[in-house]
Amino acid sequence: DLSLNPEAQQAVDEELEKFQVLEPLSPEYAVTRNYLDWLTILPWGKQSQDNYGLKRAREILDRDHYGLEDVKTRLLEFLAVGKIKGDIAGSILCLVGPPGVGKTSVGMSMAKALGRKFFRFSLGGMRDEAEIKGHRRTYVGAMPGKLIQALKRVEVNNPVIMLDEIDKLGNSYQGDPASALLEVLDPEQNHNFRDHYLNVPYDLSDVMFICTANTLNIPPALLDRMEVIRIAGYTEDEKIEIAKQFLVPKQISNNGLKKNEITFTKSNISSII
Repeated sequence: DLSLNPEAQQAVDEELEKFQVLEPLSPEYAVTRNYLDWLTILPWGKQSQDNYGLKRAREILDRDHYGLEDVKTRLLEFLAVGKIKGDIAGSILCLVGPPGVGKTSVGMSMAKALGRKFFRFSLGGMRDEAEIKGHRRTYVGAMPGKLIQALKRVEVNNPVIMLDEIDKLGNSYQGDPASALLEVLDPEQNHNFRDHYLNVPYDLSDVMFICTANTLNIPPALLDRMEVIRIAGYTEDEKIEIAKQFLVPKQISNNGLKKNEITFTKSNISSII
């Protein structure tokens, strides 16, 4: 049922041919079996249907977030272009702002609005480029990189993948993950992404990437590939509304209270802020 590209199909055929003559006790047996397992478990050609309903998207963004008008407008423009074009490939969004302003939840709302699967992983402290591009098959315990693992988990090849904390990528003698991400986030290259473990091209151009960062301390070549959307802190009025609509009900529920057992006035909330 999968539609593999010619190179991947050839790799499967060759590995199967080799697999048929391998002894089960041979060390190469398990390596070949795992490789075939990974090649055939990926969602080659499987896609979820996009929903470009702008009214529905606006309702979801308003329900999940108070304020952020300029950010919501930009996301709706992004969806509107996708509606005209028929797809949203090619643009990488980077949400930049202080901790706790709702960058990750904006990404989740975007996935909900589009009707796509959502997968998030944090890049904070990542120092090994094999985390992005996988290990070569000859190494003991080799595995594909995080992106291929994400596609296996979501079972479609057009999810929304959130790369959290992109400004906190590490760098060590094991490699430079920021440079490995250049290929992933470049629309001109990522239709032909080659994971070290799979060693066949996989098309990532249908994946929507959303990155988050606290500051613009991002390597310039990587920053050039992204569209930066700033999420500033909130004004006091916005904080009061956020507390009333989201935080107070959540804390009442977390502490096992009923609504009529505790009251927060506007001045209470202001002094907490």
